[in-house]
Amino acid sequence: MLRAVIFDMDGVIVDSHPVHKKAWRRFLELQGKEVSDEELSFIMDGRKREEILRYFLGELSDEQVRILGRQKELLFREHATGMRTIDGLPAFLGLLARADVRLAVASSGSCARVNYVLDSFGLQKYFEVVVTGDQVTAGKPDPAIFRLASEQLRVPPSETIVFEDSVSGVKAAKAAGMKCVGIAVDGLIPKLFDAGAIQVVPDYIHLWLNDVQTLLN
Repeated sequence: MLRAVIFDMDGVIVDSHPVHKKAWRRFLELQGKEVSDEELSFIMDGRKREEILRYFLGELSDEQVRILGRQKELLFREHATGMRTIDGLPAFLGLLARADVRLAVASSGSCARVNYVLDSFGLQKYFEVVVTGDQVTAGKPDPAIFRLASEQLRVPPSETIVFEDSVSGVKAAKAAGMKCVGIAVDGLIPKLFDAGAIQVVPDYIHLWLNDVQTLLN
């Protein structure tokens, strides 16, 4: 029986990857570091902000991470004006809410950014629980963030489905004992299946409650 659904944020709730790439590229340029598109792919795999900062800039103190993270956050908000939700998401959230399915967000993003996005699109009302990268020590594919969301929802993993768009996110959901649906198109689809996704869809337009319920059987 389906009792809870946990959503990642970037690429799952909002189509934010283009915004992130622009913001990170500009941020790194300001730090005197040029990066290729291939190098920027590192940020698309569910990484925590401190992981990304240290990957590109080397060893940093916690205070440096905080200051630099704030700078990047401001750049993200500058570029976020054209961002939109994934097609069909609001209707799908409403469908789940009317069926008394408990909903959570589990994102590697910072608390400030995740809540900024949810507020911007009026989505806070749907989510009983919001867990962010600030609340766990290890990022995905470590399952800690999904386990914490499950604990706060008070629903066992066996009755929970996760929506994810990254390989590390799918692996984290699987390690937490949850089934996972991938959100992806084109070349990423086989990678999500290989990571353990039980289904991959491009968006939520034609996804109904019965479709999700049957995935737990």
